[in-house]
Amino acid sequence: MSLLEELYREAIMLHAKNPRNFGELADADVVIEGRNTSCGDEITLYLKEEGGRLADVAFRGHGCAISQSSASMMTELVKGRSIEEVRDLIGKFKAMVVEGQPPAPELGDLRALEGTARLHSRVKCATLAWNALEEALLKLEGK
Repeated sequence: MSLLEELYREAIMLHAKNPRNFGELADADVVIEGRNTSCGDEITLYLKEEGGRLADVAFRGHGCAISQSSASMMTELVKGRSIEEVRDLIGKFKAMVVEGQPPAPELGDLRALEGTARLHSRVKCATLAWNALEEALLKLEGK
């Protein structure tokens, strides 16, 4: 295993064991639940929007290291960003994980999940939080 692969593996495990933004947001504008029925991963995503930005983001859930670390890294990346920026990041993440495209630098630590594209059974794990985020943004627009 290369040094870069080892660092990426460590980043995934760090976020899985000590997830960032883990917990409920009592004043969330949107709460979305997501499930990966093929392996049992579950997530509840909480969003607080202010002035076209995600002022706060949190999640609760359980599942494999990939689903939980992806959710943790995602919340760190999107918190404070505009809705347009978040939509762009969703597209870049899915292009990397689903389509196997090279990772965009803006994805930061999420580049650790690049190899998921070669593990088709894990793509749903990596995209669970991102699919919930897309659904949450649609719900925000409908308010």
